[in-house]
Amino acid sequence: MKTNTTPLNYKGFRFPPEIISHAVWLYFRFSLSFRDVEELLAQRGVVVTYETVRQWCLKFGQTYANELRHRRPRRGDKWHLDEVFLTIRGERQYLWRAVDQDGIVLDILVQSRRNKNAAKRFFRKLLKGLQYVPRVIITDKLKSYGAAKREILPGVEHRQHKRLNNRAENSHQSTRLREKKMRRFKSSKHAQRFLSAFSPISQHFQARRHRMCAGEYRTILHGRFQVWNEAATAKQVV
Repeated sequence: MKTNTTPLNYKGFRFPPEIISHAVWLYFRFSLSFRDVEELLAQRGVVVTYETVRQWCLKFGQTYANELRHRRPRRGDKWHLDEVFLTIRGERQYLWRAVDQDGIVLDILVQSRRNKNAAKRFFRKLLKGLQYVPRVIITDKLKSYGAAKREILPGVEHRQHKRLNNRAENSHQSTRLREKKMRRFKSSKHAQRFLSAFSPISQHFQARRHRMCAGEYRTILHGRFQVWNEAATAKQVV
């Protein structure tokens, strides 16, 4: 069977991909609302409604995020896992998150529980499509991690200590900021959909600027914008 590759489908949109991808970048990169993005575009002479911006983000946000994931280097072999609660419509949900030793978010999963089955589900999601397993995982002292690891990753070293897991805990900060800006998530599906796109896009443009000179930072940022433009015009198999 012959397969063809075609660019991302922008058919039916009256604005070019450059404007659409710019709007999506603004929304996921910065702590902005759809109305904020509408105003920023209006200042540049692009007249769209906030509802149009919302539709762009829904249609293309996850696609761009997936393309960025495919272009990033291989994940690290030391994984930090942590979970934090989200209050959604008065009910407690749990955001499971994994980052590697460099602080890169590997994946997230919103669930209503944090028991053994929930931990196993998160491990399976992390390992899906990978050709390797981590060398070591670091978690807090939640017993669900140990029980799930013994079944899913029996040969992997497991370290459980609260202070060792600061890297994963710190990665929750940006989520808290967006949660506040959005006046909390509307449902667990809403949280999963937004955060699945938000983490790869926002983190793609973050660099440890305090460790770089100005010229080095500009070079890295320029390269990341090039990758973003490639992701926005990527070809897909059909």
